Amino acid sequence: MNYSNFERYLTEYPNKDGYFGQYGGAFLPPQLVPVFQEINAAYQEISRSVHFINELRRIRKEFQGRPTPVYHCDRLSRKLGRSQIYLKREDLNHTGAHKINHCMGEGLLAKFMGKKKLIAETGAGQHGVALATAAAYFGLECDVYMGEVDIQKQHPNVVRMKMLGANVIPATHGLKTLKEAVDAAFEGYMKEYDTAIYCIGSVVGPHPFPMMVRDFQTVVGFEAKDQILDMTGNLPDTICASVGGGSNAMGLFGAFLPEPVEIIGVEPGGKGTKMGEHSATMTYGKKGVLHGFESIMLQDDDGEPAPVYSIASGLDYPSVGPEHAYLKESGRVKYEVATDEQAMEAFFLLCRYEGIIPAIESAHALAYAIRRAREQESKTILVSLSGRGDKDIDFVYEKYGTGEQFL
Repeated sequence: MNYSNFERYLTEYPNKDGYFGQYGGAFLPPQLVPVFQEINAAYQEISRSVHFINELRRIRKEFQGRPTPVYHCDRLSRKLGRSQIYLKREDLNHTGAHKINHCMGEGLLAKFMGKKKLIAETGAGQHGVALATAAAYFGLECDVYMGEVDIQKQHPNVVRMKMLGANVIPATHGLKTLKEAVDAAFEGYMKEYDTAIYCIGSVVGPHPFPMMVRDFQTVVGFEAKDQILDMTGNLPDTICASVGGGSNAMGLFGAFLPEPVEIIGVEPGGKGTKMGEHSATMTYGKKGVLHGFESIMLQDDDGEPAPVYSIASGLDYPSVGPEHAYLKESGRVKYEVATDEQAMEAFFLLCRYEGIIPAIESAHALAYAIRRAREQESKTILVSLSGRGDKDIDFVYEKYGTGEQFL
């Protein structure tokens, strides 16, 4: 692997049309083409403005609580073998996950454009909470679309969104999860795009959103690289992050692309390999168009989005960010799977050995790190702990109790 090929990657990709190689673009109804062109033009303008950059830095420091720390899992590492596991603690962000990184940026963009409302979809609820927080901070209205199944599963986050002033709108069609929430959010946005902006919750959607969300999230990787170098004197051997749409992963990966570091995206393997039993898009999918962008997609025999499943509400999406599809094709990033059971084992091990309750989404990445650590290699593994598990504890306790079967 020639890592120097990626030295200017973040400034060279995507191209002006929003493509990462053959993936990306903007597949839009005609009336939305000028709308997304306006969003792109506004983002290109403010992302180069010292006033915008300084304001975003101030918000990150004073409101979000950045920089978030890198933490060494000493007890867990000693239990597993000779490898050392480190966590980039995005769970310590205000609102409890990495989502606030791009939501505050999107809120600033909306204010610059004179919009009155933020519209979003959410799965696990963390993007919804973060965007509701941004709306409250900037004095904007907020509509959050959420699948009916996820509303029941993620009740604490639904309450938080409502307390912050957001209007939570159920998606009641199909499987009533994340894909359907995106469908409903696009439909809602079509009715009021003149006064609202659709703040997509991951590195997915039509250009410029995969680029914008990636850019706002890269703070994660650049902080982590400096922190672990300061802690250990070396870069990690491996970095890994969970991948649904892929925003926390791209946030971590960007800074490490030109470095001699193994990069792993971890997909939800669910409860089996049959269609509808997992959400492992990169493992089982093929090229397709969904929600205005071209990427790898889980499809049925008719080429329609396939039913998907994950124990983690934030990962059950039938496609993936186009940048991930490109990075897999380039060979720079490898994609693995972690099953529900492996994720839940990781969840409880982190609880008991480090006193940290992770989001189930994040536990998928930790499960991969645990698997590698058990191979008895002397490696340093950096994991994106993308969120905290407050939102999951009722569901986990009802299904698994206190997790004694995993310990």
